[in-house]
Amino acid sequence: MSEMTKAEHLRPGWKPGQSGNPKGRPRGSRNRVTLVALAAMEEGAEAIARKIVDQAKSGDISAARLVLERLVPPAKERPIFLTLPETSTASGIAAAQQAILQAVAAGDLLPGEGTTLAGIVEARRKAVETLELEQRISALESKK
Repeated sequence: MSEMTKAEHLRPGWKPGQSGNPKGRPRGSRNRVTLVALAAMEEGAEAIARKIVDQAKSGDISAARLVLERLVPPAKERPIFLTLPETSTASGIAAAQQAILQAVAAGDLLPGEGTTLAGIVEARRKAVETLELEQRISALESKK
């Protein structure tokens, strides 16, 4: 009789690191306790919602906030309407950045919106700069 390691003795026929249930728990399956809790909540969901709405109507601010957060989710972004100058030249890009700065200073744009828009104009500046450098290099190479 050969000597068995501890792992072989505890799990005959299995190699170390091998699962006894290779398929495992199916993806998306829920715990039994979670399923019971969800079923209990579904039974009383309408009554709970009605009670919260009634409390909100009677002036409970936290209930009103809960109702409003569920009915009207906060807006993530909004469209920006800002006329910018032509951005095909360096001077046009500088003018566009100045227009964004003035719009933020005047309160027409939120600072985060201004930052996003300035980032877009900055990407445009890099593209124009790359194009100009490519044209200059081509001109120098053609002279040689």
